[in-house]
Amino acid sequence: MAIQETGDLVTIRLCATRDIPAGEVIRVDLDDGRALAVYNLDGEFFATDDLCTHGDASLAEGEVDGGKILCPFHMGSFDIRTGEAIGAPCSIAVRTYCVSVAGDDVVIDA
Repeated sequence: MAIQETGDLVTIRLCATRDIPAGEVIRVDLDDGRALAVYNLDGEFFATDDLCTHGDASLAEGEVDGGKILCPFHMGSFDIRTGEAIGAPCSIAVRTYCVSVAGDDVVIDA
């Protein structure tokens, strides 16, 4: 993972765009100990915390269903774009991150 500083802006490289096929999700571990789930929804990229807010499960091990991620633990779901909990038993939103594409890389602002 590469950190790049441009003036006041710091970006963190998560992965290459080619690393995530359309309709898929991968887990990316950051140097600060956080794990993110990074999604490709038809060429648009999104990132959320990887840990489900309901149980101790990796969202990157779940299933992408349209614009939502189904948690593999209890099959609750979250809106990938907003992090909103949209399927029981999940009731607390998952944190989202502002993602952009820089060249062939998926990055977030730090």
